[in-house]
Amino acid sequence: MTRFIFITGGVVSSLGKGLGSAALGALLQARGYSVRLCKLDPYLNVDPGTMSPFQHGEVFVTDDGAETDLDLGHYERFTGVPAKATDNTTTGRIYTSVLQKERRGDYLGATIQVIPHITNEIQDFIREKDGTADFVLCEIGGTVGDIESLPFLEAIRQFGNEVGRERAIFAHVTLLPYIPAAGELKTKPTQHSVKELMSYGIRPQILLCRADREIEEDERRKIALFCNIDEKKVIPALDVSSIYEVPLTYHEEGLDDEIMDSFNITDAKAPDLSTWENIVKNIKEPEGEVKIAIVGKYTNLTDSYKSLNEALVHGGIANKVKVKLEFIEAEVFESENPEDYLKGANGILVPGGFGERGAEGKIKAVQYAREKKIPYLGICFGMQMAVIEAARNLCGIEEAGSTEFGPCEESVVGLMTEWVKGEVKEKRKTSTNKGGTMRLGAYPCHLEQGSLVHKVYNADDISERHRHRYEVNMAYREGLEEKGLKFSGLSPDGKLPEIVEHKDHPWFIGVQFHPELKSKPFDPHPLFVSFIEAAVKQGRLV
Repeated sequence: MTRFIFITGGVVSSLGKGLGSAALGALLQARGYSVRLCKLDPYLNVDPGTMSPFQHGEVFVTDDGAETDLDLGHYERFTGVPAKATDNTTTGRIYTSVLQKERRGDYLGATIQVIPHITNEIQDFIREKDGTADFVLCEIGGTVGDIESLPFLEAIRQFGNEVGRERAIFAHVTLLPYIPAAGELKTKPTQHSVKELMSYGIRPQILLCRADREIEEDERRKIALFCNIDEKKVIPALDVSSIYEVPLTYHEEGLDDEIMDSFNITDAKAPDLSTWENIVKNIKEPEGEVKIAIVGKYTNLTDSYKSLNEALVHGGIANKVKVKLEFIEAEVFESENPEDYLKGANGILVPGGFGERGAEGKIKAVQYAREKKIPYLGICFGMQMAVIEAARNLCGIEEAGSTEFGPCEESVVGLMTEWVKGEVKEKRKTSTNKGGTMRLGAYPCHLEQGSLVHKVYNADDISERHRHRYEVNMAYREGLEEKGLKFSGLSPDGKLPEIVEHKDHPWFIGVQFHPELKSKPFDPHPLFVSFIEAAVKQGRLV
């Protein structure tokens, strides 16, 4: 029997509902249960694929090629359960589906309304997870009180009534702000948030109360009294130094015990949290430190590179070192000397991105890493800039560029017009819609024997997740390889370059895919483990 836990948020946004959901999923797994996590997003976009990273953070890509909310990355990192396209939906997608059905005549002439048609569509999204795991955790995006969230709240209210308390409970994440002038945490915002939620017919069984300091017993008792909830189910969710402490702190506060009690589960076994204890120990007791410079174009919002940041931390865990990240805006290198910013770095990473802004700065960062023999990892756009840098500075092709930036004489990087996914040929044109039209999801790659990446992966064939429209032009391969830039990973048919590396460099790899999307603290991605290991060695040479 599948049990459902719906997670809502109140007071303010960015309280960590996604992280809390992921940590709860990890706790349930530690008790021996299977879990599945999903997210309902109230924005009107069909998916976040066309949204600016400055507004919404990174786009997380699944194996089956869906562009999804970054919280699905948290779900995977904490539970190891691969996210699917069917684990994330939006208001835009729900309405699109309903309107398509209306056009086909599926509703037999009925007047289409939010209730029941939109709410039924939302419930269908939830209901299809029934039977897929012991527990399904469903996070509702946005904040209670937002007009956009109303159909989702009504849908989960109806669903909860349908399946009953034995199979569905509600957890609400709120904030207890500290007012320095008063010298105390304030419970009133939480009271109002729960009151708002109850006005929609939803009474939460669990409260997760975010705070930056200890919540006193009197305050918990007050919250329980005014919110009509068991005091033991008012769970402090205090700030921690590492997100990977959250499962441990939630367990210490009794969250998983109260979940079991809410479902009247009396025979649950104690959780085995040794994996998380070891992870936290390695984070808190490092044997050294490395500095990684991330030369990007969305550096003002670190959530733009959320999976990347965490993958680097995972590489540090595997090497028992602390990874210090320094974000550098690529555009500064277009007018300033890269050495002024990169001299102390033990490793340089150029991440993915779109558009011309910052491209020349990234190319200069690549050149600095290559010439100074500093470990370099280029991801997606970072690989393309590495190839352009080699074409210009090693092959003498001064006009080398990318058609992403407009017409160019030497299109070392160009728009993909067709590729094979499974047994189907995908085709694209410059006029194609932007949303969902890239090379998305998992694709296989064959590694060259004797190459650095073959050693890193210890495999002949791998599968990695992609998200890009432009590809390195294979017509330049021969000239580049003559100058030392090896094409060490290709698509199985040999037509698409996936990985490049410099032969005469201690550690220089560029990959067309996004390895960060598959990294986990308990299963770090081999590329990041090897990159950080190389950075550690470089640090010892300085």
